[in-house]
Amino acid sequence: MSSKLHFYNTISRKKEEFIPANPPFVGMYVCGPTVYGDAHLGHARSAITFDIVFRYLKHLGYKVRYVRNITDVGHLENDADYGEDKIAKKARLEQLEPMEVVQYYKDRYHREMDALNNNRPSIEPQASGHIIEQIAMTEKLLENGFAYVSEGSVYFDVEKYAASHHYGKLSGRKIEDLQSNSRDLDGQSEKRSPLDFALWKKASPEHIMRWPSPWSDGFPGWHIECSVMSSKYLGNSFDIHGGGLDLLFPHHECEIAQSVGANGEEPVRYWLHNNMITLNGQKMAKSLGNTIMLHEFFSGDNELLDQSYDPLTIRFFILQAHYRSTLDFGNEPLQAAQKGYSKLKTALASARSLSIEWKPESDEVTALINKWSDECAAAMNDDMNTALTIATLFDMASYINGLKNVQEKRIPSKAQFEEIINIFAAYFEDVLGLGSESTGSQNVEVLDDVMDVLLELRTTAKENKDYGTADAIRDKLKAIGVTIMDGKDGADWQVDA
Repeated sequence: MSSKLHFYNTISRKKEEFIPANPPFVGMYVCGPTVYGDAHLGHARSAITFDIVFRYLKHLGYKVRYVRNITDVGHLENDADYGEDKIAKKARLEQLEPMEVVQYYKDRYHREMDALNNNRPSIEPQASGHIIEQIAMTEKLLENGFAYVSEGSVYFDVEKYAASHHYGKLSGRKIEDLQSNSRDLDGQSEKRSPLDFALWKKASPEHIMRWPSPWSDGFPGWHIECSVMSSKYLGNSFDIHGGGLDLLFPHHECEIAQSVGANGEEPVRYWLHNNMITLNGQKMAKSLGNTIMLHEFFSGDNELLDQSYDPLTIRFFILQAHYRSTLDFGNEPLQAAQKGYSKLKTALASARSLSIEWKPESDEVTALINKWSDECAAAMNDDMNTALTIATLFDMASYINGLKNVQEKRIPSKAQFEEIINIFAAYFEDVLGLGSESTGSQNVEVLDDVMDVLLELRTTAKENKDYGTADAIRDKLKAIGVTIMDGKDGADWQVDA
């Protein structure tokens, strides 16, 4: 299989030809969401980026095992080793069981990713379902001398590891600089060094999520979950590991150290990272008040939005930029993306229904076909350059519109035109995932609106003390697989798994 596909490999900092360890099989692991809140545009970009990798590898004929984890335990506030678990905090505030929070936001995440026409991964493991394996890897790191127990917690010894291995190879950081710039923080005296990170944390009395271990009742650290689940489903060394650029350090750097320390070999052959999304040149962040959730894009219910946007418009907007470049959000670029997506979609529909007087096969049209096919393949083979692929599709759309409007003089044969349609559809629908058959993309806004109406009717019934009607709405929805959840901020809903 000589596709000559090249990825920019973060660890080598250059483009490398992609050669799987065991062709035609490819193992790909992607860091998925921490399910304690709604998904935003950054989540969408990462999911779409690696959906494109998944789709294109399959287009080239590879068999891909795509593993994307769900972080549902051990991710503490500010990505630290101390503080409150993000999911436990949400559960405490909402007076719910942590797994209720997980299930609710996992379902919402799936609905929104479906609307964006992302394929579901081959396997989607949850950290809480792999506690035994995380304990086992921690024991292995202790046995190999790269970890230590302190007051019921277990920490990875970064300086001990760095004495014999290159800690910082992925992020480009030097251990000497990290040591000089680090400082001890209050409450971290149980760590030998501020650089060390938790493999297992002893749970404080008020901590909700806890499991028994040889060291304490506690919970795993954030980093070890990915080392465990990637090796469990893809082996100790696999082809591709992806995630957002914000995960490069410390999360992915720690993954490498854990995996090498436990298994004695490099875990990943190609590291891929998508860049961030900005708003007017500023990083989107909840703390800055400029984060827009995906469901707000779909409904238009955010003061930063001029209108609602179809999920596939969002997908097209994201694919217009290379995944490693910064993507700046704005209403004008989104509206331009809406027009561009509509133009390509309309061109493909027109091509499929076009009926003209076809000409005999010509070398000129054959050259055009070969040019477009080569350009699309070259763009995708060059580190998934979706922007250039889309540019070629616009060129093809102009040709199709010229035929439709009787302005194009290079008339193809019927067979040649069918080949043009096949190339267009292969990249527009299959590779870029922009086909109109998106699971849920056409109905997601309608479903949300219908549920808003039902919840409003139920709230009105309860205010009028018409509890029979309120209960009937709840029970009938439950019968068709929709659960209403009453909270202090009102009611919400989820589709039952």
